[in-house]
Amino acid sequence: MPRQIAGWRARLEYMPISASLGVLRAMTLERAVRFGARLGGLAAVVDRVNRPVAMRNLAIAFPELDDAARFEILRNSYRNWGRMLAEWTHFDALTPDNIERYVTYDGREHWDKAVAANNGCGFVVTGHFGNFELLALAHSIYGYRIAIVHRPLRNPLIDAAVNEMRSRFGNQSIPRRGASRAIVRLMREGRWGIAIPLDLDARHGAFVDFFSMPAATNDGLARLAIMTRLPVVPAFIVREGTSLRHRIVVMPPVELVFDGEREAAVRENTQRLVRPLEVAIRCHPDHWNWIHRRWKTRPPGEPRFY
Repeated sequence: MPRQIAGWRARLEYMPISASLGVLRAMTLERAVRFGARLGGLAAVVDRVNRPVAMRNLAIAFPELDDAARFEILRNSYRNWGRMLAEWTHFDALTPDNIERYVTYDGREHWDKAVAANNGCGFVVTGHFGNFELLALAHSIYGYRIAIVHRPLRNPLIDAAVNEMRSRFGNQSIPRRGASRAIVRLMREGRWGIAIPLDLDARHGAFVDFFSMPAATNDGLARLAIMTRLPVVPAFIVREGTSLRHRIVVMPPVELVFDGEREAAVRENTQRLVRPLEVAIRCHPDHWNWIHRRWKTRPPGEPRFY
């Protein structure tokens, strides 16, 4: 977890962010999203700190592309972040009456069928892909409560604002550290989906192939799935072009293994759980966060390359 800041440092950092959000909130949604995309494209050009990390990641994922094509993916990714930020400032206008104007489903029946025999409970494997905040919020507006296992943000004021918006229609945020106990409690309560992103570097986890490169991955979801025998359903949100419309793409549950040696099963299941994420990123590479040091933790004996 990133080391959190507090006091005047947190307030000082939050003030310009809050002011920028206020500007976007004062615009119409359509104008804010266009403006956010332009800001994102500009940020891709001027952000020389994170660009080397992103270009290294893109070279791992798409070795067949040249640098110009990789940078175009990166610029479109920044534009996606700009659109996402603009949409976030207008989330409080979303209701059950208008949600279909902005978010619909592909494969909703996969979730309904998977949780029907499990007291309405199941796991959602996802990632920081597309407008992932809208994924959780829209799912709850449609009547499906989601508990999101997340890594608290370094600024507690920003973290509180994000969590407040997430919880408008009954969602919860669960800090990743010590999440198992809270998850078991929700499972007993019933009618909860537990969303766990698997696209972040995990210092302590299983090394599985991600774009043909070993990546340290949180194996907690695999362990929980083995313990509870609850279904794990991949779900991602995909923007339709550059519009305001999105689709929540729900895939069939991942087939997991439960036999054999436990640690081998945990690793195999973790590998199976990250495959849908890689497929989604390959289909929509501009939807993912390429500046994250996804391959930071290396297997023993391998040097770091960031």
